[in-house]
Amino acid sequence: MEKQTITIYDVAREAGVSMATVSRVVNGNPNVKPSTRKKVSEVIERLDYRPNAVARGLASKKTTTVGVIIPNITNVFFSALARGIDDIAAMYKYDIILANADESVDKEMNVFNNLLAKQVDGIIFMGFTVENEMRQLIRSTRTPVVVAGTVCEDPNLYTVSIDIRKAVEEMTESLIDTGGDRPAIVTDAQRYYVNKVHRIPGYKSALSKHGIEVDDDLIIQSNFNDHEGDIIVDQLRAAKANGVVVTRDDIAIAILNALTDQGVKVPEEFQVITMDNTVLTRYARPQLSSIQYPLYDVGAVAMRLLTKIMNDEEIDSRQIVLPHKFIHRESTKN
Repeated sequence: MEKQTITIYDVAREAGVSMATVSRVVNGNPNVKPSTRKKVSEVIERLDYRPNAVARGLASKKTTTVGVIIPNITNVFFSALARGIDDIAAMYKYDIILANADESVDKEMNVFNNLLAKQVDGIIFMGFTVENEMRQLIRSTRTPVVVAGTVCEDPNLYTVSIDIRKAVEEMTESLIDTGGDRPAIVTDAQRYYVNKVHRIPGYKSALSKHGIEVDDDLIIQSNFNDHEGDIIVDQLRAAKANGVVVTRDDIAIAILNALTDQGVKVPEEFQVITMDNTVLTRYARPQLSSIQYPLYDVGAVAMRLLTKIMNDEEIDSRQIVLPHKFIHRESTKN
């Protein structure tokens, strides 16, 4: 294997540990078992992995800072992504400027321009969607930008995500395969590109495969607030749904709580499956089945991709799709 092809992924796979563990070893974090540290260190030496090779060439950079735009700093989905970004940034000796966009397109544009004014060396954009205005702004700047955690099929942009359409299709099929002949889907704003082009089509594709007719009453938009769980459950029950695919963990928990309050047994009478697999899925009762979105890895890979762009390294692909898998817990049937 050539030296330039060795990545943190290679070390993690060879050592049988996570990317997070490798980054902790490289950064000297003490929260690693001595046996694990020894194993990872041996793999790093054997593969001749040099995480700081690029960092040594940073003398010509103006700031050695990277801007990270996050749509909602309280959302655990994006905080997990940000951790992956931060670990790899530290490995390559970059500092992070974190900017919260408050789920506002106007504020996204403002913080993006503010980061450019600060002469950051690169930007990682995280968002529920990439609006046309933002897409044009990204394309117009000379500052390297990577979009992380959402989909944007502009071939000129650098992106890191999972196959969201396939994931939603698999989620829906898991409900159908366990007797859910009227599965519903609950998304956040359906104007978001990821919902219109990936999530809802993935849901409909699963129905089509099983000969189930699409019922628009089973496609529900959530404008998430404190009381919306009850409203959504009322809609689901009125539409005679017997299972639901939810695209955000916080919405899934609100639905789960409302079902419990209304005396509906989960999963015996109604199944719930969610998308992000944040820590919230383990806190819920019953625990939520979920697609395992590799949040840390998406952030880590996005940051490593950005370092490659900033340092003119060879890049295999502008659009990186990471694998996902299904985690069965207590909210769905076997």
